[in-house]
Amino acid sequence: MFALDTSVTAAFPEVEPIRAAAKAGDWPAARAHLAALEPGVRDLAIHDIGDLDGSEVWLRGVVDADPTDTLAGTVLGMRLINQGWDIRSGARAEHVSRQQFELFFEHLQRAEQALIEVTAREPTLLYAWRCRVVTARGLQLGQAEARRRYDQVARTDPHYFLAQTQLLQQLCPKWSGSFEAMHAFANERAAAAPEGAHNAVLVAEAHIEHWLELPSPEDGKYLEDRAVREAIQQAADRSVLHLAFRRTAGWVFAVSTFAMALSLIGDAHRAARCFMTLGRLGTEHPWYYLGDAAEQFAKHRAWALQEASRS
Repeated sequence: MFALDTSVTAAFPEVEPIRAAAKAGDWPAARAHLAALEPGVRDLAIHDIGDLDGSEVWLRGVVDADPTDTLAGTVLGMRLINQGWDIRSGARAEHVSRQQFELFFEHLQRAEQALIEVTAREPTLLYAWRCRVVTARGLQLGQAEARRRYDQVARTDPHYFLAQTQLLQQLCPKWSGSFEAMHAFANERAAAAPEGAHNAVLVAEAHIEHWLELPSPEDGKYLEDRAVREAIQQAADRSVLHLAFRRTAGWVFAVSTFAMALSLIGDAHRAARCFMTLGRLGTEHPWYYLGDAAEQFAKHRAWALQEASRS
């Protein structure tokens, strides 16, 4: 039976010693390992530590003891963001209680303070700014402020994928954005990125978000639209299906998202190529939009591989 593996360490085993050190509350060891990683993988490791229950306790102690440790401050900010979002849940605002919102805002405000100190000390620390794009969205600071924060990232790296995916969420209608702004940003950053880069997955993600906003039966018609299908296919061909594609930080998310988008438009051949590239690896986002992420991934994977094998 197929079993989906969404762990960071499955794709990047070099993160495992960092996770082990963080579980033990050994920041010096975790920091040494983090410093040795390629920057993109380091950012994934920071996110991974941010998922560890209880890590906020010893991280707060580390930052209090040495406020100049911007890496520890970034990890603490990420942890507080994750805690806050766990409390809020992924539900629409009308389904989130007042108490949930209060605790959510409290955690994000604490994260924001930690990250403000980090970016003041080290303005080019990309992942800290990526986190501040997230807090801008959660704290409802508006489109202009979220864009200003993203622009801080783009000045250092105009192709920084991990921040682009966060701004794309801000530009969605569900976060007071618009379809026009969302697609414009996705198309712009996809076109600007080199061939084989992950960034073109923004096009697929934008179309998934657009589809989700539509009532039935409009949503089905949307995925049947020739222009939508071609946009997703061309983005995949330029990105994860291109000969220049490399399995660098973020590759699992990019391929997994394309696998879902291509499955939804019925392109079994391209979807199968994505599933074969992934093997047992994958991500929960955006698959959880369809229900249980692991079940949906396995279901669409089986369909794509079967259909592709027939021709």
